[in-house]
Amino acid sequence: MIFSRGGFRQTLFAATALFVAGIALSPPIAAGTIAVEPIEISARPIDRFHIGGDEKRFGPLEFVGGLEMTSPSRDFGALSAFRFRKPGSDFIGVADTGFWFFGTVTHDADKRPSGIRNFRMQQMADEAGQLIAEKWEVDAEGLALKDGIATVGFERVHRIAQFKIEPGDMKPPFRQLDFLIPAWELRRNRGFETVTHANPDGQHQGGLVVVSEKSLDKAGNIYAAVIEGPHKGVFTVKRNGNFDIADGAFLPDGDLLLLERSFSMAGGVKMRLRRIYGESVEKGAVADGPMLMEADMGYQIDNMEGLDVWTRDDGALMVSLVSDDNHSMLQRNLYLEFVLHED
Repeated sequence: MIFSRGGFRQTLFAATALFVAGIALSPPIAAGTIAVEPIEISARPIDRFHIGGDEKRFGPLEFVGGLEMTSPSRDFGALSAFRFRKPGSDFIGVADTGFWFFGTVTHDADKRPSGIRNFRMQQMADEAGQLIAEKWEVDAEGLALKDGIATVGFERVHRIAQFKIEPGDMKPPFRQLDFLIPAWELRRNRGFETVTHANPDGQHQGGLVVVSEKSLDKAGNIYAAVIEGPHKGVFTVKRNGNFDIADGAFLPDGDLLLLERSFSMAGGVKMRLRRIYGESVEKGAVADGPMLMEADMGYQIDNMEGLDVWTRDDGALMVSLVSDDNHSMLQRNLYLEFVLHED
């Protein structure tokens, strides 16, 4: 379904209010499902980001192309975070219904995304190796990759857990990390949406950085922390407007690119990309930076939740986004791709 500008939008707004408020629309997970499920994906190309418009540039971002993904599988959807294992190609991700997902983005001769192949899902297991049947226990929202290790942020039951990456045979977590932020400061459904590694040559030497969705301090800023490296500590991200944080990744220059989203009955769903100055990501600081792009329902967006940054084979700095459809008939699973120009 493509969002329209007409009366149908109001129906969509009412349904969308449920997921923005944090109410799970997803079906319960059935314990005992098969370990790995190949998923048939149909991907419809999106060649315009602005609905009805021809422009390609949106501030420093240039739209390359996108995909609207559908599947007959009841497990497909709720895509919360993803990272590329090979730049722009093979990926791993987590769904907030407690699944791992894997696949490959394909591109055409003009370097535009053209499809998804080899997509499969595997249900997450707890420390004892048992399938987890309750969504609130396995609400996976953030993901980072390094040296064959996947670090996952969970909310509701707040934790940062690590797993060895074995596509097709993902095991239970082998470690949980201290996230430094006092647990009582984390709101039930507003926990860790961003889990990312800092630049290896920067001040945090590749350490993990976590940012909550909307767990606010007394000043109204968003709790975050550097949980590894030589300068560990809690910091906050300045909350700008009514936007909450959905994901983030570090850019090559050390700045942190954040994906943010908002919802209101008047304005509907919006997304925003904000560049956080790298030097402000430090213990005790309030991190902030400029907005790069904002889009509303006049654009090809949905509940945008996942982000990754990668370098294309021609040297272009790329930003890829995915959306979470909450298993709702009124929402879409999207993959969008942009070039981030540094000029």
